[in-house]
Amino acid sequence: MISHRIACAFATALLVCVHSPNVVAQPAPPAKAKEIAAATESLAKSVARLKALAKTKDDYTFERLIPDVEVYVKAAEWIARHDEFYAPNYADHTLAALQTGAKRAAMLEKGDAPWTTQTGSTVRGYESKVDGSVQPYAVSLPEGVNPRAGKRWPLHVKLHGRAGKMNEVNFIQRHDGKAVGKDQSWIQLDVFGRTNNAYRWSGETDVFEAIAAVQADYRIDRYRVTLHGFSMGGAGAWHLGLHHPHLWSSVGPGAGFIDFYKYQKQAELRPSWQHKTLGIYDSVDYALNAFNVPVCTYGGEMDAQLIASTGMVAVAKRMDVEMKLVIGKGVGHKFTPEGFEEFMAFHLDKSERGRPRFPGSKEIRFITRTLKYNRCEWLTVEEVIEQYKPAVVIAKVDKNGDLVVATQNVAVMRIARDVASLAKIDGSVLPLGQAAEGLLPDVYYEKGAKEWYDLAYMPSKDFPDNKEARKRHNLQGPIDDAFMEPFVCVRGTGKPWSPAQHDWAAWTLARFEQEFDKWLRGKVPVVNDSDLTEAMIDEKNIVLFGDPGSNSVLKSLLEQLPVKWDESGFEVNGVRYDPKTHGVSFIFPNPRNPRRYVVVNSGHTMHEADFKASNAWLFPRLGDIGVQSFKKTAKGYDESIVWAEIFNSAWRLPLPEKTASK
Repeated sequence: MISHRIACAFATALLVCVHSPNVVAQPAPPAKAKEIAAATESLAKSVARLKALAKTKDDYTFERLIPDVEVYVKAAEWIARHDEFYAPNYADHTLAALQTGAKRAAMLEKGDAPWTTQTGSTVRGYESKVDGSVQPYAVSLPEGVNPRAGKRWPLHVKLHGRAGKMNEVNFIQRHDGKAVGKDQSWIQLDVFGRTNNAYRWSGETDVFEAIAAVQADYRIDRYRVTLHGFSMGGAGAWHLGLHHPHLWSSVGPGAGFIDFYKYQKQAELRPSWQHKTLGIYDSVDYALNAFNVPVCTYGGEMDAQLIASTGMVAVAKRMDVEMKLVIGKGVGHKFTPEGFEEFMAFHLDKSERGRPRFPGSKEIRFITRTLKYNRCEWLTVEEVIEQYKPAVVIAKVDKNGDLVVATQNVAVMRIARDVASLAKIDGSVLPLGQAAEGLLPDVYYEKGAKEWYDLAYMPSKDFPDNKEARKRHNLQGPIDDAFMEPFVCVRGTGKPWSPAQHDWAAWTLARFEQEFDKWLRGKVPVVNDSDLTEAMIDEKNIVLFGDPGSNSVLKSLLEQLPVKWDESGFEVNGVRYDPKTHGVSFIFPNPRNPRRYVVVNSGHTMHEADFKASNAWLFPRLGDIGVQSFKKTAKGYDESIVWAEIFNSAWRLPLPEKTASK
């Protein structure tokens, strides 16, 4: 018999576990559109008053509540700008959202925010560090949640499936004011994820920013965080669960894809620079990490996507890693009541037990193909030998209390000193507990020509500065990685060396603005080159558009970038190109702030057709650097990749293979 709390959760799950049919964008009826515009303008003015009031109050708590109001303005603006009234009731839902926002604005102006503690599901908002946009999330509170009390609550992070008719208004309508089961014993976070991107790129950042927002307002037990989702949410659960195995008490992927080639039925390999970067997201490559976190996966018996669950279980089994598989009898792409009960019972049990407290497990089996995902419990892979090759660490405390470690493709790693007294790494016996004079919480180990050695105190202290600008976490590329962290686009305003190349770059920026606005639900921050500040350089990845003639920032950095560029053309990897017909795009450590990126002439390298086709197509197209030929057309430009590559661990290119001009 299904318990009441699981039955309620099952009913909620069915709302988001179905594929959406093709949808057609359409505007609101004229009368409703006028009403929506007026209400949006009125609420926007209320938000402006709240922000002005926040400056006088100097109250961080008050300021942090403003996005709970502003998210309703954002919802109305985006649905109108993109004509996303997919059904007649979307206009009414928009007006209802604006009314909720107006009520909140009035209450907050008086210093009240009762929605933050009300039982049930409530839509809230936060300001994203990526682009300054306000993003929604829904938090469901059971009875008895009191942020000022000492009790810590388990958290369920739930990822929705792909829904072509979902936007901010629809997300609000699905969640705002909905009741929770009387037996619900956890706080639940329903993530928006910037709509439909399988929680990739800034959609991934959204998950962790939403979690941080919930943790800031409620006492969450960080050892009891459950991650689960179905369909696209299942793909997201595979991705985030196995890339960050130390964050969850359990992971529950339902019917989500795990690799590109099989899911998209692709017989031919992608070009080498694209094939390599599939290792960022193909979750099947990370099956070993299920050793570090309990996984229960679900699929319907008649569902084509069941192969993802069965395939992952089989791959894990070959590595001597267990996953629980639940199959819904006689159904396709949905849960059965019985299957959902078994699925949820697993995760509730693991939540009740929680993850072991630090240092937790005495054994780790960890794999990654990118330094973007480089941590598991007390172990961090800091540098790898070859990019996008499997980097593996198998570490276990033996019966003598020593940490025995075996590695593959790891150049530098960091281990918490409390794990053991000695570390035996690939045969090298090294201190751990007393290494680096015992003064730092972690110990760095670097692989030499023949053996490993531990870093002394000062090299360890200086290591995070990355003075040699090597590839590290969040400084490993590819181009698209720049848009997961704070960024600003810098538009050239001077006289271009090549008007043709400058026009292509300007079109590239405009395309990025349009696609990011629609598909990643944010406005791209853009400034002129003359307006770039030192604070922006210090805090953000800078994305430069134009050429060294038009963009003064690009010109100032040119001698330290991996291209040669003059008024007649540019040279990349020993090959010279004509700027009238070719453009170069790349990512590189910013010479003025090596902790951040500089990107030249590129937004995301996947485009609208990829967002429309399938989430599986949202992988990098240009790697770290690429040259494209371009030809102007009536609708913009036709582009073709001429050459692309991945920088090595020192941000250097392979030796040139040819010297002919293009």
